[in-house]
Amino acid sequence: MVSDVDLLDAYSRAVIGVVEQVGPAVVSVSGVGTGLILSPDGYTLTNSHVAAAVKAYELKLRDGSTLRAELVGQDPHSDLAVLRAAGSGLPHAQLGDSTRLQAGQLVVAIGSPLGFQSTVTTGVVSALGRSMRSQSGRLIENVIQTDAALNPGNSGGPLVDTRGQVVGINTAIIAMAQGICFAIPSATARRVTSLLIREGRVTRSYLGISGEPHSVHRRVSRYYHLDQETGVRIAQVQRGGPAQRAGLKEADVLVALADHPIRGVDDLQRFLTDWPVGIPAEAQVLRGSGVPELLKRTIIPVELEG
Repeated sequence: MVSDVDLLDAYSRAVIGVVEQVGPAVVSVSGVGTGLILSPDGYTLTNSHVAAAVKAYELKLRDGSTLRAELVGQDPHSDLAVLRAAGSGLPHAQLGDSTRLQAGQLVVAIGSPLGFQSTVTTGVVSALGRSMRSQSGRLIENVIQTDAALNPGNSGGPLVDTRGQVVGINTAIIAMAQGICFAIPSATARRVTSLLIREGRVTRSYLGISGEPHSVHRRVSRYYHLDQETGVRIAQVQRGGPAQRAGLKEADVLVALADHPIRGVDDLQRFLTDWPVGIPAEAQVLRGSGVPELLKRTIIPVELEG
């Protein structure tokens, strides 16, 4: 029979293993935040609001050594930025797959809260699919909520599962609340990081909607020959925006754009990052209850400003 002590020892070993695996790649960024080295040649991921808070970048590693860095690019809309440290053969970690996360799953946060470097906290994934506003004012969707304790300075540090996979980048806490913290999912971070390294910025199309994950009943999928059981329910439509001009409404469930299935917010954000501004796209939405009507509307994305 497995005792409680055995279970706690197993949990402790799992956390220790995560820290040993990912911890060397976690750095303090100029004393105001945290970063994660993603490559041996120094590409480092952090929050955009951390990068914007300082003019000169200095990365402090766990062994006490410091490296100067420069800004490669930042994306305030996702609150992510990439720095490049002057070094080679650096300890680094890889972004994992946040799409496999489940509420209740154990996670570990590593960072430099209040200047205390290499601080480790643990908790669970409290919820998935949350929304929060970045400092640019844009709604960041599909955010991970966790109760792993975070404090000012944790921003930009990794949220890691018990297999050592970086599943999120810690980004925010709610003042006066306990156990309510947020992280940008690694699926978003991977796309944004690639664009920042390649182009120095992220250009996005904009539809003028905010949305949330929504299930599509199996019989509805079969009726309309949809290869999906989920979509994005439109929670808000911006007045005068592309979506309103195209006739989309709140409570519509978006299931496709330009023949690209939209199964969740990640699919929507990926489409808006890849689809050219000003090029019409056919939106397919389910409207109504029971057996909803499948509507097709032409929408012309504009460039997301800011």
